Amino acid sequence: MPVITIPANQALAQIERFDAIVDARSEGEFALDHLPKAVNWPSLTNEERVLVGTEYKQVSPFVAQKRGAALVARNIARHIEREVMDKAKDWSPLIYCWRGGKRSGSLALVLGQIGFRVHVLEGGYRAFRGEVVKSLETAGGQLRFHVLCGTTGSGKSRLLQALNEAGAQVLDLEELAEHRGSVLGLLPGTTQPTQKRFETLLWDKLRKFDTSRPVFVESESRTVGQLRVPERLIQSMRTADCIAVDMRLDERVNFLMKDYAHFVNNPELFCKRLDALRDARGHQVVNDWHQRALAGQTSGVVRELLETHYDPIYLKSMQRNFARINTPKLRVSWDGNMASLQQAVSRILIDAS
Repeated sequence: MPVITIPANQALAQIERFDAIVDARSEGEFALDHLPKAVNWPSLTNEERVLVGTEYKQVSPFVAQKRGAALVARNIARHIEREVMDKAKDWSPLIYCWRGGKRSGSLALVLGQIGFRVHVLEGGYRAFRGEVVKSLETAGGQLRFHVLCGTTGSGKSRLLQALNEAGAQVLDLEELAEHRGSVLGLLPGTTQPTQKRFETLLWDKLRKFDTSRPVFVESESRTVGQLRVPERLIQSMRTADCIAVDMRLDERVNFLMKDYAHFVNNPELFCKRLDALRDARGHQVVNDWHQRALAGQTSGVVRELLETHYDPIYLKSMQRNFARINTPKLRVSWDGNMASLQQAVSRILIDAS
C-alpha cells in the first residue's frame, strides 16, 4: 500500500485518528521532545547516529550511507518483530523523524509494503514544532480563565487537583513543568522537562479545552522553575477573573510542613535549597535558618520565610501583574483539611463556573 505524506497542520488537527504515533528518531532526540502519545522506534540509536555521522565526515558519504542502511534495516526488523506482528491490516500509524526524510521514510516504506495504511508527517518533528510555536503565540486567547490567587502555602495547587477530579477544566502549569514554582519547588530526584517538551505538553493541554467552559489556573509568574510560560498565555491569565484563596498563617505553616515533608525529613537538603536566597536575604539570615532547621525548628523557619520573604514578594507581584486582584470574582477559604477543601471546591464550581 502506498505511503501517504500528510502536512503537519492536517496531521495535528486529526491526530487522534491514528492508531499509533511512531517517532523514528534516536532515543536522545525523543527525550528532548516528541509528539503527544508518540512511541520511539529509532531507525538509528544514539550511538549509531554518531557512528554514521563520523563516517560521513571522516570517510565518505557513500560509506556512511551503506553503514546507515544496514543499521536501519536491522532496527526496522526488530521493531516489526517486537511491535507489529499482532497488528491487524487496518492498523494505521503516523510516522515521523526530524525532517520527514530517510529515517521515517524507510520505516514507512517497509510497513506500507506489508500492507498497512501508513502516513508520514511532512517536514517531520521540525514542522510539528513550528505548528506548536505558532499556536502558542495566541495561546489562551479564546479561553475564559479563572485564576486562583493566594499567598504561598494556601494550597492553590491542591485546589486545582480537586477541581480537576471534580470534572472542571484545569491548567496546572506546575504539574506540566514538574516544579512547584519557588526555590524549594523542585522535588528530590526529579528533573524538569526541556522547554520544548513543556511547550508541547502545554499545547496538547490547551487544544483540548472546551472554550465554552472556564479554565482554572494558578497565579503563576512568567517562569516555573527554569521553564518559561508563553507570553500570550501569561497576558491572558493576568487579565482574567481572580478567585481569592485564603488560609490563615498557622494553617499554611502546617500545610507546608506536610506538603514539603521531604525537607522536614531531610534538613540538610532544606538548607541547601535555602542557600539560593542568600543574595536576597543575606548570609546572616540564611545561616540562622540553617541552624534552626538543623536543630529541628523547621516550622519556625517556614513561618519566617512566609512572613518576611514569600508573602511580601507575592503580594507586590499580584498587585503589579493581576488586573483584577482587588476585585475577585469569588473568595474562598480552607484550613488544609479534606472537608474544607471539598467545601471550597463546591463553592467554586457553583459560583465561578
